[in-house]
Amino acid sequence: MNALRSFWGRLKKHPLARIGPGLITGVADDDPSGIATYSQAGAQFGLNMLWTMPLAYPLMAAIQAMCGQIGRVTGKGLAANIKTAFPPVVLKAVVLLLLIANTLNIAADVAAMGEVAELVSGIDRHLMTAFFVGLTLLLQVFVPYHRYVFFLKWLTLSLFAYVAVLFTVHVPWGEVALRTVWPNLTFDSGTAAMVVGVLGTTISPYLFFWQASEEVEDMHARKGSALLHKPASAPAELRRIQWDTWSGMLFSNITAFFIILATAVTLHTAGITDINTAAQAAGALRPLAGNFAFILFALGILGVGLIGVPVLAGSAAYALAEAMGWKSGLERKPIKAQGFYGVIAVSLLAGLVIQYSPISPMKALFWSAVINGVVAVPLMVVIVLLASSKSVMGAFTSSRPIVILGWIGAAVMGLAAVLMFMPG
Repeated sequence: MNALRSFWGRLKKHPLARIGPGLITGVADDDPSGIATYSQAGAQFGLNMLWTMPLAYPLMAAIQAMCGQIGRVTGKGLAANIKTAFPPVVLKAVVLLLLIANTLNIAADVAAMGEVAELVSGIDRHLMTAFFVGLTLLLQVFVPYHRYVFFLKWLTLSLFAYVAVLFTVHVPWGEVALRTVWPNLTFDSGTAAMVVGVLGTTISPYLFFWQASEEVEDMHARKGSALLHKPASAPAELRRIQWDTWSGMLFSNITAFFIILATAVTLHTAGITDINTAAQAAGALRPLAGNFAFILFALGILGVGLIGVPVLAGSAAYALAEAMGWKSGLERKPIKAQGFYGVIAVSLLAGLVIQYSPISPMKALFWSAVINGVVAVPLMVVIVLLASSKSVMGAFTSSRPIVILGWIGAAVMGLAAVLMFMPG
């Protein structure tokens, strides 16, 4: 027992336990639906989609850093700030679309987790899907934030599975370096659709709401105050947010890069170019790279799914609760924040019910991507305006380079949204 206490004490003092919301946000971006998109990019285009990750990284990190800064400076989540700074129609439209997109994304994610669990264990996928939904719901509702987030941080290590996969296969590193900066592509409608899919998967609205709200959660957990009311601690806190966010997004983008790379040098090389789900990608790896690579890929899907699904449900709950003026927060007891936890429960259970409806998980994923593509652009514009506003941020507005990157990100996502709706 003493040895167990000593081990637990060392874990709590480990640097990973003290990292902020940026790491969890970054890892949640590589959810099972994201893995499916990155796998398809690698399978269909080989090494020629690797360039999308260096492009996406600074744009994603800048917008997420602004979200974290908004939450920590104002002491309020993103929806609460939109509510006070913009007309009601803006908030209502964004929150409604977010709720729909997140529920569909949850459905696609838990379906992928169930399929992968069936591949690994042989237990029926529907039973495993129900198990993961139940586990996620119980943890979010009954475990306080400061304990729950501790386990989420350790689950981020599951992303190293995709790095390990590359040690089991041959990788032509010289060509990888070349194609990362000089892809060999014909830019037609199929290529445009894949670029849109990768960017839409990487820069997602639910992550904006989650990171801002988790900064508020962390602030309360540390007994802190909004920087507007306690400016003395601002320099250290803003440096932490920048470091945490840029490192968390780097972890996320490197992992996505490795997923594209792993599937490019295995599936694409073998002529397998059509991948619809993360589970299909894992299964296809088995005969090509062996059981070890298959197990690593599968465990990575389950690990990030256990992060991504709570983030999807939680971000929807934060957004609606703040919009409605309800009490919110994973640190609160369910009886004290019934509306907030109700949204989490309904979104998770709706995602489960979709498994038994005529809506296929792939259709759910498609419509989730469409809605995210629509809502990301105006939402990014709103975030840049909030982060630049002295009336909202006081003396702590975002720096000019971050704001410029934010505008570039909104423009890139706007172009992606236009391409998404152009006829093929």
